[in-house]
Amino acid sequence: MAAQPLLAVRDLEVSYGGINALNGVSLEVSEGEIVALLGANGAGKSTLLRAISGLVRWQGAIAFAGQDLRRIPAHRIAAFGLAHVPEGRGIFANLTVFENLKLATWTRRDPREVADDYERVYALFPILAQRRGQLAGLLSGGEQQMLAVGRALMSRGRLMLLDEPSMGLAPLLVKEILQILAEINVTGTTILLVEQNARQALKLANRAYLLETGTIVRSGPADELAADAGLVDAYLGRAAG
Repeated sequence: MAAQPLLAVRDLEVSYGGINALNGVSLEVSEGEIVALLGANGAGKSTLLRAISGLVRWQGAIAFAGQDLRRIPAHRIAAFGLAHVPEGRGIFANLTVFENLKLATWTRRDPREVADDYERVYALFPILAQRRGQLAGLLSGGEQQMLAVGRALMSRGRLMLLDEPSMGLAPLLVKEILQILAEINVTGTTILLVEQNARQALKLANRAYLLETGTIVRSGPADELAADAGLVDAYLGRAAG
């Protein structure tokens, strides 16, 4: 019998003011995978992540680690082990780097492991170790993205939702961020990734879903989708290169 997926989304519907943002979306993410969610701007990718995290109302079914998420508030979903790195990073600019990281440990009762995780984050992102006492609002865009990912790691979530982690970053920094995500995945964190750089995302991912105007129009192994140049050009445009 196939293992139960870590995340299962079935027939998901989300509407804003009577306009459907998601129309019957279904997807799965298995433990240990990196799954890419691709599509043009306005396709509904961020809405899907927000629905999974409990930040918008939805209809359909979402289960995480076997737990039905219907009517579960966002803070409890986070406590179940689901970490969301939103588009725009969502850091607290008036708090220090260390204070931002510490906020993610609010549900944890394992001080020794928390201390180990600070060191893990600082090892992955040495610049954060150097600037742990600096206000987060004074960091560069790339450093803020590192902090957002590091904060998600501090929660020790089983699943990380990442919304456009490369947005606004220089190509070399994009490559660094994606390499670190691969390392994070190898050490046990499952990832659902929304990424504007489709080709890079498909290199990183095991599988991918393509979302168009709120509907899944294609899914499959990442290498198969990456090999379909016509699909990438048609749905994802020049930004995918």
